[in-house]
Amino acid sequence: MTLSEEAEARLADVVELQPTKNSELQERWGLESGSEVHQYLENELSEYYYRDDDSLIRATPEAADLVDVKPGVEGGDGETVIRVPELQQRVFEVLAGPDERSQSVVSVLQDLREEYGIDPAVDEVRSALQSLKRKGVVEVEYRSVPTFRRAAPREDVRIEAQSGG
Repeated sequence: MTLSEEAEARLADVVELQPTKNSELQERWGLESGSEVHQYLENELSEYYYRDDDSLIRATPEAADLVDVKPGVEGGDGETVIRVPELQQRVFEVLAGPDERSQSVVSVLQDLREEYGIDPAVDEVRSALQSLKRKGVVEVEYRSVPTFRRAAPREDVRIEAQSGG
């Protein structure tokens, strides 16, 4: 199957963002709905992606080879490397460590304002935390509201901001 330039670029996004979901790809690709994302994946990239047991979108090994892009999550030698949008990188940096008290979404937002002088929407922070949770580097603790903390020490995970995100 020969891919168009657009399909190859979008496949590269799937490889980079995996594990991901429709809404993240919708935002990246500027589409109107998750249904459009699903349709595109099925029509253009069906040979190169699959959904895991949690229904998250992942690229096949052939997809990663085809687009020559490093996967979103790589493990090895005790360090995990994850490529994420800049907001997710910053969220990870300000987030409480594995031995610290977990933080609410609002607490993380306040830390982002203080540390980086940025003011993302609460929903953007929540989405960033959930995405990092799916990637296995953030864990959630349910108290009166869901709270979050890093799943591993900061030095064990390198978070890289990817271009275009």
